[in-house]
Amino acid sequence: MLLDGEIYDQGDGYWIKVEARQVEPDEHVPHGIRYALTLHDRYGTRLPGYDNAHAVKPPRRRRYAGRRLAYDHKHRHSRDKGVAYEFTSADQLPKDFFDEVDRVLEEVRR
Repeated sequence: MLLDGEIYDQGDGYWIKVEARQVEPDEHVPHGIRYALTLHDRYGTRLPGYDNAHAVKPPRRRRYAGRRLAYDHKHRHSRDKGVAYEFTSADQLPKDFFDEVDRVLEEVRR
């Protein structure tokens, strides 16, 4: 895909890495896109990120027996194990990610 492997400098030591490639659709990646969009600080720590590299376990307090685990997910900060992200389209994914990046960068630069 066109942006796979691209890194974008955001100033002040922050940078974005984009990984996206087309894959054969399967039960974990039904839309056929394997992706990882991540914002990093000057130390290389991932801040928010959107990816589908692994399944995300649902919260423990609910019963999810027999439910499919979400592979599309987002990490809200460096210690976040991930929460489900509803992938709707290849156009919407970067919009959602860059909206989150703008919000985080605005917050850390205050």
